[in-house]
Amino acid sequence: MRCVRDFLMQSGLARVDAQVLLQHALGVSRSWLIAHDTDPLSTDQVRFIEACFQRRIAGEPVAYIVGEREFMGHVFKVSPDVLIPRPDTEVLVETAISALQRLQNENKTLLDLGTGSGAIAVSVALACPKAKVVATDDSPAALRVAQENAARLGARVEFYAGNWYHALLGSQQFDVIVSNPPYIAPDDSHMVEGDLRFEPRQALTDESDGLQAIRHIVQDAHRWLKPGGTLWLEHGWDQATAVRSILEQAGFKGVESRKDLSQIERISGGHL
Repeated sequence: MRCVRDFLMQSGLARVDAQVLLQHALGVSRSWLIAHDTDPLSTDQVRFIEACFQRRIAGEPVAYIVGEREFMGHVFKVSPDVLIPRPDTEVLVETAISALQRLQNENKTLLDLGTGSGAIAVSVALACPKAKVVATDDSPAALRVAQENAARLGARVEFYAGNWYHALLGSQQFDVIVSNPPYIAPDDSHMVEGDLRFEPRQALTDESDGLQAIRHIVQDAHRWLKPGGTLWLEHGWDQATAVRSILEQAGFKGVESRKDLSQIERISGGHL
């Protein structure tokens, strides 16, 4: 009979991946794995574990196999319809939360464009429960995932289907607009490497120069931002200078970039 220890020693996977997949397959905690690593596994358990391991060996992201990923202290459902939330994006969320908290008005509002799993919008809504948080996405499948995450985590978010600002109705305006748009060039080598091979292409690349979606968001922001409103965008590791230039040319003031946990300039923004 096979046991947990056998899989950990013979899987050929990174140990952390093997542990997460074993926890998922067996429905147990990490401490249980340690305490019961020599317990015999049933035939059905072995088959399910092997299936999960084979998916990972084929390159499929662990998050898609287990169906969830932790972000900002919350567990989000994920599927191949949405990008996997990454620590790189935490600086965007933290900056958005800080921007809302600095406001003196009671009717604080935030718009998240291209919400995907809802990780940004939901995290902000949970941190700022009195703020009105609105999120848009062009993908109905992504919106279903985002709506489920908001419901599961008890976050109050309004979701609208449509491409960027086109999803919005009326003349509403926002104090803060944020977005993690597609910013990878279509011929970037990362598109055919690692987890990105399995993530939704339309959420990764604009099929142009990696700045097309950013230009659109910046150029149309004036209509949707309140006077003094703030816009923050996530971008690629080498795009900060270009994004700051786009913001400045569009009339934004106080334009700056901020670094992620890897000390890479990951977001840029400014105010009207």
